[in-house]
Amino acid sequence: MFAVVLVAIFLLHAPLLGLPYFWDEAGYYIPAARDLLLTGSVIPHSTPSNAHPPLVMAYLAGGWKVMGFSIFVTRSLMLLVAAFSLLGVFRLARRAANFQVAIAATVCTALYPVFFAQSTMAHVDLAAAGLTLWGLEAYLGERRPATVVWFSLAVLAKETAVLAPLTLLAWEVSCPWIARLFQLQLCLSERRRRFSKALLMPVAALSAWYAFHYWRTGYVFGNPEFFRYNVQSTMSPLRMVLALGMRLWQVFGYMHLWVLMILLIWAMTRPATVDGNDERQRIDISVQCVFGVLILGYVVAMAVVGGAVLARYMLPVVPLVIIVAVSTLWRRVRRWPVLIAAVCVAFVGALFLNPPYGFSPEDNLAYRDYVVMHQAAESVLETRYPEARVLTAWPASDEVSRPYLGYVTRPLRVVRIEDFTAENLLGAAQERARFQVALVFSTKYEPVAPLLGGWRTWERLKKRFFGFHRDLPPEIAAQILGGRVVFTAASRGQWVAVIELERALDAQLRRPY
Repeated sequence: MFAVVLVAIFLLHAPLLGLPYFWDEAGYYIPAARDLLLTGSVIPHSTPSNAHPPLVMAYLAGGWKVMGFSIFVTRSLMLLVAAFSLLGVFRLARRAANFQVAIAATVCTALYPVFFAQSTMAHVDLAAAGLTLWGLEAYLGERRPATVVWFSLAVLAKETAVLAPLTLLAWEVSCPWIARLFQLQLCLSERRRRFSKALLMPVAALSAWYAFHYWRTGYVFGNPEFFRYNVQSTMSPLRMVLALGMRLWQVFGYMHLWVLMILLIWAMTRPATVDGNDERQRIDISVQCVFGVLILGYVVAMAVVGGAVLARYMLPVVPLVIIVAVSTLWRRVRRWPVLIAAVCVAFVGALFLNPPYGFSPEDNLAYRDYVVMHQAAESVLETRYPEARVLTAWPASDEVSRPYLGYVTRPLRVVRIEDFTAENLLGAAQERARFQVALVFSTKYEPVAPLLGGWRTWERLKKRFFGFHRDLPPEIAAQILGGRVVFTAASRGQWVAVIELERALDAQLRRPY
């Protein structure tokens, strides 16, 4: 099964395997893994440490050591992780339901846009999700050593994976009381529930990493700015409520998941299908309860912490939703494969069609549009202005200054600003002698006809809690900076442009050497 899955996703992702690194890949994970490759240190030095556990970075560094440092090798290594994660989905669905449901759920998960886009990206979230699913399958199978190993590896891939064993532990403690209160059979068998010590081992593994990180850096949870952004700045009740709604949408409706949910609700109105003299069996209620508390735990926790409300953070629990929904369709609809095919078509459509609201381009193939446009713009910079200082914002500031990210062949000098709002551009214009050319781009995706475009209250809330801002278009940016647009490209809510400051370039050319 692993071989089949691996070959299939390699073929599906083949056009994406040479794309340069995108956004957080370029900003943290690739530099951190490269530092480990070059120096042997699990604490990065070319980028501030975010205290993410080092398992995925060590995996990438080991792969580069054997096969060479290249983008293709990185993408291939991450596809191995994706295939392993899909095998975890298959094993979990087969244990919870049956072989047919397992096949359908695995295909749906592989085509779900967030999972598909993340399958080649050098992020830690998909690895943590896959290892968590393997841990959950071992937990349901009463395999204590395997449960410890998989959950411990998951937390060493990403710290938030500790939510799974802690949530299971809390459910083990509270389930008997809840079952007696409502007089329902909600709990796993007594033998399967007695995993308390095993579920604490991943916490110990994560604690050991944090102790080591503190010893080496003086910080437990990463650099102060990282901690402020992801924890301190999120401690607002109103923000938590808004983030909770966004997390619920990401788990049950995002990127055409709503199609599967509508079919699930419709199927629940139908009786169970009868094969021979027996009804098709549902997923055991106790297993559904485990799935439910894990989904609830992740939704609530990720609404409380995390400065960026990214959909990839929910990858550990979205497959659980898919498994339950597919099982329900299999149980209640005789022609359920037709409905699964419709869901797959909807997921493929969401890969190419951007939603009518702001979203992260890494959640579908919009990230490819970003990379291709930035490749073209930065090629213009390298060809026409190799000695110029470039005004730009992150992550383009890393793209043009770090050739190993795949955008340029030699580093360019950078003057960095936060974004391309009017305030920041006006500030940069006061110091235009410091740079000769500007690379401006959309740092936020903006749909042409936004769903909530006329609701100013929502825009104010996004600015207050979620870092929303509006980048000025290239023509206005050029007027503010006193230059002219010499290159521009746009694609489905994203754009990039190169602005030449003529006077600054003339002065540079006249300067004696």
